[in-house]
Amino acid sequence: MKLVAVSSCPTGIAHTYMAAEALEQAGKAAGHEVHVETQGAAGSTPLDPAIIAAADGVIYAADLEVKDKDRFAGKPFVDVGVKKAVHDAPGVIAAAVAAVEAGVPAGGPAAPAAAPVTKVDRNAGVGTRIRQWLMTGVSYMIPFVAAGGILIALGFMVAQFAGGSEGVIEVTAIPVSHLLNDFNATVGMDWAALLFQTGVVAFGFLVPVLSGFIAYAIADRPGLVPGFVGGAISVAVGAGFLGGLVTGFMAGFLALWISRWKVPKGVRGVMPVVVIPLLSTFVVGLVMFLIIGQPIASLMTGLSDWLNGLSGANLVLLGALLGAMMGFDLGGPINKVAYTFAVTGLATEGIGADAVQYQIMAAVMAAGMVAPLAMALASTVRKKLFTHAEQENGKAAWLLGLSFISEGAIPFAAADPWRVIVSSLVGSSVTGAIVMAAGSGVRAPHGGIWVLPLISNPLGFVMAVAVGMVVTAGLVVALKSAKPNEIVKAEQAADAQALVSTAA
Repeated sequence: MKLVAVSSCPTGIAHTYMAAEALEQAGKAAGHEVHVETQGAAGSTPLDPAIIAAADGVIYAADLEVKDKDRFAGKPFVDVGVKKAVHDAPGVIAAAVAAVEAGVPAGGPAAPAAAPVTKVDRNAGVGTRIRQWLMTGVSYMIPFVAAGGILIALGFMVAQFAGGSEGVIEVTAIPVSHLLNDFNATVGMDWAALLFQTGVVAFGFLVPVLSGFIAYAIADRPGLVPGFVGGAISVAVGAGFLGGLVTGFMAGFLALWISRWKVPKGVRGVMPVVVIPLLSTFVVGLVMFLIIGQPIASLMTGLSDWLNGLSGANLVLLGALLGAMMGFDLGGPINKVAYTFAVTGLATEGIGADAVQYQIMAAVMAAGMVAPLAMALASTVRKKLFTHAEQENGKAAWLLGLSFISEGAIPFAAADPWRVIVSSLVGSSVTGAIVMAAGSGVRAPHGGIWVLPLISNPLGFVMAVAVGMVVTAGLVVALKSAKPNEIVKAEQAADAQALVSTAA
């Protein structure tokens, strides 16, 4: 059969491309032709319309809305999450073949271009749809956070190198003529101010983008204007991240409701351009400014005060909890909750590089590095406990782990879930606790070992990652030694037989 597929994950990085590769390989192994469109963070190259037209069925391996889903209308399909495609690609291919043989319809003709389209699967449960809407906003938000956060952190690092104080770069003017001079204290502070202020501007889009794209996931383009404006109002009134969540959902549902009004034909043309953005934006602004903006701002202030008030054992426990969440599902929903909590904390004001929110970010980043590094270590020192494929994956996991890409451990978890996940949970929890105890902090929301110069107490951070890696690898080796994997046994027997045959 000829199958087409679309893969996407909340961050658009690892799972998206791992699912695509797994589906293509599983399809080839089963004798089918599979073409996958990856809708990832780097954008996507749409499938050739001729390939879609010739396809017998469609696979949606996506945790986000599928862009331009109407292209596949009328074709049998299966709709699974991206992790299902990564973990059980042959099963997904088999399900797609069964759907084609059963003639499961894909949902009728495409909707008219003038009508808004809710891209999240309407047949999914309420909880799934809410998660998809939320993750759409988060996936568009993360690049702004990464760019802004790293620029801000670089600004502070350059300021320290130039001998200035952190507070100075927030108000330093940027005389362009100085920037190309030989580096000295004055020029250094100018560069620090340039990096910092550019990062602040990028970071300022965090809440509007989150709100705007939650609304977009719900109502398509009509939701963008009220969503972005609602997010900006949330920033203006101090409601921050929580306000952005509220305005995103409020704007999306409001725009979707207005777009479904029955209006005369003469008015339809101006509805998406004038009426929907005008009415929805006004209502969102009215509600935020007059009703819920200040209560949410008070809640955000309380959350910030609570975080800054944590110390000692409470911080260590929080680090252990966040570490366990990062190590539990390796890039899945629980992992993303912990990461999003840390990232949004960066948007609150902290004092100094050791502010609690920066320590939380460091704990989450370190814990997220542990599982892939541990699998790489374990598959290197005890090769006989792993399949040939896992040994090859272990080589790539070194780089993935160092780069803070937790998904590098997924091939190991897919092959041996409970032993890998239990070990990862323990080791990552230990790492999170050690980071908090050491007081390491980082303003950059991503980067792993490559942003080590931006981390306060980098020695404590590296020590925490190393300890967690050793603990996780040790547990995996111990658990696998107690009961070796049957696939590994079969491979070893085949290798032994091959040696005997060669010798003969």
